[in-house]
Amino acid sequence: MKKKIVLFLMLLSLVAMFAACGKENKSNGSTPAPTATDTPAAEPTATDTPTPSPTEAPTPTLSPLPDPDGVYLKDIYAQHGLKVGTCLNVMMTGNAQMATLIKEQFNSATMENDMKPEAILNEAKCKETGEVVVEFNQNALSMLKFAKENGIALRGHTLVWHSQTPEWFFHEDFDAKKPYVDRDTMLKRMESEIKQVFELLEELGYIDLFYAYDVVNEAWMEDGSLRVSNWKNIIGDDFIWHAFNFANKYAPQSIDLYYNDYNEQFKTDTLEAFVKTLVDADGNYLIDGIGFQAHLYTKDSLDQYFKTVDQLSALGLKIQLTELDVCLGKYQYPSIASAKTYAIQGRFVYELIEGLFKRIDAGTLKMDALTYWGFADAMSWRREYHPSLFDNNMKAKNAFYAAAQMKELSGYDYPEE
Repeated sequence: MKKKIVLFLMLLSLVAMFAACGKENKSNGSTPAPTATDTPAAEPTATDTPTPSPTEAPTPTLSPLPDPDGVYLKDIYAQHGLKVGTCLNVMMTGNAQMATLIKEQFNSATMENDMKPEAILNEAKCKETGEVVVEFNQNALSMLKFAKENGIALRGHTLVWHSQTPEWFFHEDFDAKKPYVDRDTMLKRMESEIKQVFELLEELGYIDLFYAYDVVNEAWMEDGSLRVSNWKNIIGDDFIWHAFNFANKYAPQSIDLYYNDYNEQFKTDTLEAFVKTLVDADGNYLIDGIGFQAHLYTKDSLDQYFKTVDQLSALGLKIQLTELDVCLGKYQYPSIASAKTYAIQGRFVYELIEGLFKRIDAGTLKMDALTYWGFADAMSWRREYHPSLFDNNMKAKNAFYAAAQMKELSGYDYPEE
């Protein structure tokens, strides 16, 4: 009876803690569409967690889990030729506990927002000079310094995107009240932005930190059409080709150029056909890799996901998971944090990473980096789905040990009903 009471109190504590989570902060601007059309299964609740009787075998230890002392993702992933990363913002680097965790676990990072167009385009100076002016804000400079001091490599994110690009950038005199510019003017602005980003990184002494850059982000829809955007409307359907052409012109050879998108498992054929068009006059690829955002749910199909990985890997380009998080449940349905749902999450993450490692080691997948979109639930843009490796209190979840391929702590063997 004492064991039952203790377990019940622990479950109540978990439910209370996660009920206090705030609303989702969709800070990366990507709002994934529903990823399935079947009728969703009922979400598990805290009361679904089995309570062992004194005569039953003990339930696998799920909470509290041990602190990950001596378990470092960057060392584990290096065994498979991978960098492992997180998204980065100044709230993380400015918090001693978080900064320590970042330095211990990760050797790559992507700035969450501070290298997106709205953060680097200086409106006042554009209007004053009549030309495109790129500057990095203090947040970006602070994180560049943090990365350099701590030996953290960087992914650039992102140059051309329909979202978080200011409306005024597409208008005459950089004034949203005036008409849109013509195709030639917009191509010149695109080229100038891309050129200045790489020149500024070189000037500041940070260019060598970057090993990859998202040139274009989220341009394709699930129905195979190009997303309607100012880039498409003004330049035309070939705006992506021009963006990669300019990036090839100005980026150093050491930086791989990526197209990045979400819901990739529902755009596989579209992405395959599109990538084949990104070639120069000699038929050489202008693109080095495809970024899978990998905003996944535990009710997604891993079989379907690996079909996408295998199909696009066959193009011969690099593949990276660029924004990986694994939410409990399914899109637009409630997420209940419990020992059971954390175990389900852990098993999903374990099988995902295991499948990627097997393909990398077999030589069928060219992947040199994998990035988790954050590490703690409290900091996640989808925090109410509890998608991260650590919980609100920075304690390692089953998902962390799953990411580290430690099966016994991943929740993999949690008993099924």
